[in-house]
Amino acid sequence: MGTGFDRRRLLQGSAAASALALAAPAFLRSAAAQGGPIRIGFPVPLTGAFGAEANDQVRAGQLAIKEFNEGGGFQGRNAELLVRDDKLNPGEAATRTLELIEKDKVNFLVGGLSAAVTLSINNVARERGVIYNSISQSDAINEAKDFGRTTFHEALNPHMTAGAVGRYVFPKSGKRVAFLSADYAYGHEMVRGFKRAGEASGIEVVADIRHPIGASDYSAFLPRIAALKPDVLCLCNFGRDQVVSIQQATEFGLKRNTKLVAPVLLFTARKAGGDAFDGVIGGTSYYWRLEDSVPTAKAFNDRFRAAYNGAVPSDYGALGYAGVRSVLEGVKAAGSTETDKVVAAMENLKADFYKGPQSFRKCDHQSVQSVLIVEAKSKDMKTPDDVFTILGTEGPDERFLRGCDELGHKA
Repeated sequence: MGTGFDRRRLLQGSAAASALALAAPAFLRSAAAQGGPIRIGFPVPLTGAFGAEANDQVRAGQLAIKEFNEGGGFQGRNAELLVRDDKLNPGEAATRTLELIEKDKVNFLVGGLSAAVTLSINNVARERGVIYNSISQSDAINEAKDFGRTTFHEALNPHMTAGAVGRYVFPKSGKRVAFLSADYAYGHEMVRGFKRAGEASGIEVVADIRHPIGASDYSAFLPRIAALKPDVLCLCNFGRDQVVSIQQATEFGLKRNTKLVAPVLLFTARKAGGDAFDGVIGGTSYYWRLEDSVPTAKAFNDRFRAAYNGAVPSDYGALGYAGVRSVLEGVKAAGSTETDKVVAAMENLKADFYKGPQSFRKCDHQSVQSVLIVEAKSKDMKTPDDVFTILGTEGPDERFLRGCDELGHKA
């Protein structure tokens, strides 16, 4: 998945690229955009704890490319997806992003599946004036210190996701709340979102325990949590960490007295974790059963099924589709691949690609969209993929985002 650089060549290449970008970035981008395919760089963690989610993002991103090309492309130009494995490592992500920009001459970037990694990709893209549409949950990427005019955030953010889940769960399940969270930005931001949402319900935080990413044994944490007898246990982790922690919490018997909650309840994790997930409540940006009520979800699912032997897209897979689709729709709306014109077009984009209405808020380019509240089930399943019940939907509303002033954006 791409060639390696030695450290000296990487530093030399980065310095040279920075000098050129500062000297004439608009000219260089315009010259590179005149002919050939529209290239979208796609760095995601194909290997590591989030590999299942990343590979589904690739499949869905490729579907968006296929649809664009079959629809005639743009002014005779097709699009192509250049996938790179960022290995869930910020340094690797920076290297691959630099390679995509300098060597592969990508027009745009979409990708990322870790809060720290998405910030690393964004730093490189922002410095070089390349549009980056993030498909990873992050609060920091919207803050003024990390945001740039070429930064877009297709995914939900932790404030939106944990907020929606907290507003649903806390009034129904109790006020004594414990947190078991992955010790990195994603986990920290989800905890903050839950605590904010819990203020209205008067929650009491009885434990806030952090675990290393990639942990395989939670036995040191679960007895401490059980002894506190929380009403709710919020598991703020992702991918394989979510699978293992929910399985072990279930085996330990925590469900007898405590409601298990995940801010992002992953389709791929539920499929891998099996019946241990039964009764767990969480949030998601997409679930394929939206097709029962949303026409664009049905159309998206059918195209995905046709392309991938009857499979349905996962939540993070759908974000891969939407991230690529938003950029390409921006190109068509702008009538250009020039960065400034596409930025303006994406800022004004009103879309319903696959889940209902979405738009980007202008101050921070955050996608304003719905959050689904789902509960995992193991009975009354119509198909093996029928793993969630949709309990409710919090519709797209800027009231559920942190304000532009709080994020550091000037009016």
